[in-house]
Amino acid sequence: MGKWGFDFFSCKCVFQLLLFLLLPLPICSALSVGFYAVSCPGAEMMVKQTVRSASQMDPTVPGKLLRLFFHDCFVEGCDASVLIQGNNTERSDPANQSLGGFSVIDSAKRALEIFCPGIVSCADILALAARDAVELTGGPSVVMLTGRKDGRVSLDSNVRPNIIDTSFTLDEMANLFSQKGLSMDDLVTLSGAHTIGSAHCSAFDERFDVDSNGKVTKIDASLDSGYAAELIKKCPHGTSDDSVTVSNDPGTPLLFDNEYYKVLLSNKGLFQSDSALVSDKRTVGKVNEFANSQESFFEKWQESFMKLSSVGVKGEADGGEIRRTCSSPN
Repeated sequence: MGKWGFDFFSCKCVFQLLLFLLLPLPICSALSVGFYAVSCPGAEMMVKQTVRSASQMDPTVPGKLLRLFFHDCFVEGCDASVLIQGNNTERSDPANQSLGGFSVIDSAKRALEIFCPGIVSCADILALAARDAVELTGGPSVVMLTGRKDGRVSLDSNVRPNIIDTSFTLDEMANLFSQKGLSMDDLVTLSGAHTIGSAHCSAFDERFDVDSNGKVTKIDASLDSGYAAELIKKCPHGTSDDSVTVSNDPGTPLLFDNEYYKVLLSNKGLFQSDSALVSDKRTVGKVNEFANSQESFFEKWQESFMKLSSVGVKGEADGGEIRRTCSSPN
């Protein structure tokens, strides 16, 4: 304990709450710190334990959960609509076929329904799981506001217009982020999620060419030649081979750190959208800042992640509900 009766972690929590209060993005009034403190006191710990256990069995889980959360929030808001199964749902869209981590959310929901039936939303479980995925891989802890309700709408037609494609230009990405109330700095910061996770060969196929004989060659001049050669070895049958996955961050793929930004400056960003961040003066300065200071990246991550987690949040007035199972509306 510190001199004034609280420890460093408490100071960090207070700082993060102050950051949240100063954010320009309108925050849903239904959200609050410790929303389940009375109705389900162990909710956040149960989610964290589920994520920890799953990550110990499969180190790729944190990256999958973080990506799942991004795809949820950018389509219909952070309302767990991406979890709904069925024909013509977000989950059925080809762009979401490579998503993972669903079983982790389902496991946490089953446990919570035993102890606190009908209390904790799938949207909050997913938000907390993504937060925990970052922390458990070495990233910063974020004070997560909770109280989200689960959405009832999940349409595959809403996916493509609302998610970032790996071939996007900076302007295309910035436009989509702006629609979600997120800034250019948020774009650079949240792209740091690529410090963990992996991608199929098809995610970067526009950077290579495959001739009639199956020979793969680099066509993107912004990609480091040595790194391109490594990618060709990992995807020997062409970049359409989805039986192979490649780490987003070749240096420390299982650690949430600032290595991603160092990789970008070395022209080894896996995606064309990654390379776009270092080829434009509007973003390269922030990339340099984060590459030189992990502390700076972590501080900005806390702010940007809180903003992301409030995008399109549903309340009861918006027709939100607490699903009994995360894969289907009530």
